[in-house]
Formats: sequence, structure tokens, C-alpha cells
Amino acid sequence: MVRGLRTFSEFQGAGEGIATNILADRLQKLEAAGIISAEPEPGDHRRVNYRLTEKGIDLAPVLLELLIWGARHEHTGAPCDVILNLAKNREHVLAEVRRRWLDRDPTPLLPWFVEGAKPTAEGITASMRPGKRQHQPQGGR
Repeated sequence: MVRGLRTFSEFQGAGEGIATNILADRLQKLEAAGIISAEPEPGDHRRVNYRLTEKGIDLAPVLLELLIWGARHEHTGAPCDVILNLAKNREHVLAEVRRRWLDRDPTPLLPWFVEGAKPTAEGITASMRPGKRQHQPQGGR
């Protein structure tokens, strides 16, 4: 939703380490549930692009809150400033997610994160407390 991934190979290479049969099954289930649709690539009908449906786009607020919650309580690859920006600008982020999917804009909303910039759960929670401007990741380079 926020990375701009649209093809099976892009999902496969996203770093999750998911087996191809599991990924295929999950995509099939998401399509059956009406969350995504599969469309042939305009220039190459052998390739399939997965797109969020209106139902899938409507999940953006829930997924954004889960992403923010996860960064507060678990290690993530997201730098603290990125999570803070998402938390402070929820409405703008959600409007931009919707715009990009409706306009078929493949530009990722979130950058790929550098492994060494992992914040700690304590760091994210502390950085989101009132009165804190910005948090520097703990243990980062």
C-alpha cells in the first residue's frame, strides 16, 4: 500500500522472505476477499499487476495505525522521524495513499529503510510523547 509494489516479483523481492507458494496463496485470498484485483500489464499481458480495490484502499487508516503501533512497541526498519511524520500527518498520509492508488502512481510513499537505522520500541514511544521534537534512533550509526 505504501511501497508502490504491484507485481508478484516485487512482492517476492520486498525482503519479507515469504515462500512463493505462500505469497501466491495470500494474493489469491486478498483477491477473493475483494481487497486487490489482478490486471494484466498493459505492455506485457504475461505479467500481472495487483491493484488495491476501493475496499483495499479503505483499509489504509487501519494499516497506518497498525504501522504506528508496531513501531511504538516492536523493532521496525522504519527510522523514528518517518514514524513521527506518519503519526503527526495521518490525514495527509491517508489522502496521499488514496491519490496514488487511484491515479495509478507507483511512486513509493515510504522509502526503503537502512538496516542500521532501526529504532527501539522505547525510542519510538519516548519520541511520541508531548514536548519531544525529534528522536535519534538508539544504537543507530
